Amino acid sequence: MTENPNRPSKRVLDPIDRVSEVLFGLIMVLTFTGSLSVAEAGRDDVRVMLVGALGCNLAWGIIDAVLYLMGGLAEKGRRIATLRAVRNAGPEQAQRLIADALPPLVASVLTPAELETMRLRLTQLPEPPGRAGVAKDDWLGALGVFLLVFLSTLPVAVPFLLIPHVQPAMRVSNAVAVVLLFLTGWTFGRITGRRPWAVGVSMVVLGCALVAMTMALGG
Repeated sequence: MTENPNRPSKRVLDPIDRVSEVLFGLIMVLTFTGSLSVAEAGRDDVRVMLVGALGCNLAWGIIDAVLYLMGGLAEKGRRIATLRAVRNAGPEQAQRLIADALPPLVASVLTPAELETMRLRLTQLPEPPGRAGVAKDDWLGALGVFLLVFLSTLPVAVPFLLIPHVQPAMRVSNAVAVVLLFLTGWTFGRITGRRPWAVGVSMVVLGCALVAMTMALGG
């Protein structure tokens, strides 16, 4: 609460953001490679699939980047509004506002005296800006989101560019996708304190299920 409310809302991209964007990009590209018929597909079909996969992840990378910027602006606007409300409220109401803005576990261990100290420090901050702005780190975060979604397409798509026959290219592509899904789950397991191997295997199963569901629904 004592930070500048107009600073970037969080680190450029936290680990969960990275895992989520990579998983999203993998699922999107797998819906295209999975729709390719090994028995019937020719080079023209492969070209159409690659153009579709790259174009889809390019578009969704841009959309996710815009949503990231919008989310950052909303969070910073909320911080500015909370700071103004705290400065204009009486001591007891201001303490409640501060407690509501903190994580529940942190708020539960703070005493009224500690909340009052925070209130006094907040009242000493400079007047907040009239509205939230987009900072350099926000743009870097949006760029990171775009690159993660788009670049996650390439390892799965490259085998179709390097291997002339569809069947072996599909096998290599699927193997790469399984490895990437496992590594994504492994990373998520380490971040969340769960068993990385178990989460890695679960992520492979979940990713395949999500791809199948997306394809079944016409995605």
